[in-house]
Amino acid sequence: MDIKLFFQAIIKFFIGVAVIGALIFVPANSMQYWNGWIFMGLLFIPMFVAGIVLMIKNPDLLKKRLNAKEKENEQKLVVIFSGLMFISGFILAGLNYRFKWIIMPNTISIIASVLFCIAYILYAEVLRENTYLSSTIEVQENQKVVDTGLYGVVRHPMYAVTILLFLTIPLILGSIISFIIFLVYPIIIAKRIKNEELILEKELNGYAEYKKKVKYKIIPFVW
Repeated sequence: MDIKLFFQAIIKFFIGVAVIGALIFVPANSMQYWNGWIFMGLLFIPMFVAGIVLMIKNPDLLKKRLNAKEKENEQKLVVIFSGLMFISGFILAGLNYRFKWIIMPNTISIIASVLFCIAYILYAEVLRENTYLSSTIEVQENQKVVDTGLYGVVRHPMYAVTILLFLTIPLILGSIISFIIFLVYPIIIAKRIKNEELILEKELNGYAEYKKKVKYKIIPFVW
């Protein structure tokens, strides 16, 4: 086992738990915000298990996922806007609970939780199908085009899954205000995909042919 990678993953995991927990529960001014606890459990328990699995079976992929330093200036802006979206969305969800601005039925949170779990499973499947995935846009040594499984349906199944994941988050938290904030995410992803495909078509052999074979980017028969 790579001890350095292990500690890097553990430290980032607990920092993530602490930061997101603070962004949710401090504005809520209560630890009894059950929607927040459900979301934290749905997000971090599978993440911890997945991290252990990757540590054992595919440490190289885990290392790529932990590398979040974008090289492209345009993608750095995407990361910044995504971060602002998450921060404002979590804070508003906590404030919504605290001040009871708009109360959503618990049924919506339950349905959103189920959809979140389904999206998480699909996320794991994408990672299984494409071991070249990293958190940054880059073409790796000996990288090949993956065109089977979910990649045979849309060109960017990871982004399709994250859109579903992220749009269910504010609903799990019971905040329609945060949901409106999170609607900016598909726009951010569309911007990222445009830049990413330019890079892949230029630097990844066979990607231009793949684009002709699989016509849709993230939504079958739509876009």
